[in-house]
Amino acid sequence: MNLRFVPTKAHGVLDYLSVATLLAAPRALGWGPRTTKLLTGAAAGTLVYSLLTRYELGLKKVLPMPGHLALDAAGGALFCAAPMLLPEEDGSVGAALIGFGLFEIGAALATRTQPPALPG
Repeated sequence: MNLRFVPTKAHGVLDYLSVATLLAAPRALGWGPRTTKLLTGAAAGTLVYSLLTRYELGLKKVLPMPGHLALDAAGGALFCAAPMLLPEEDGSVGAALIGFGLFEIGAALATRTQPPALPG
């Protein structure tokens, strides 16, 4: 049984939705400035490496999918550790950050490492 069942195109959609979520959540929910900066930086990084990924929704296809997934997993680990780095935040913010992190790690582990043959 292959545990990598998420197609790369679906992962790309999740990437761009994640960027929007990471930008909107701290502002809409009134989270602190350090958390907002962390998530804004993560959103910017995710946007850049998604645009550079060799998959269906990449603009300039230079980053191999395994590299992209490694960056996703590393970002997820950072989100999981973030509550320890942001003790001024409410526990619900920490729980949300851990949720974001587990989602990132899960998506990285469940996504196929090769897109279908891309044109060009």
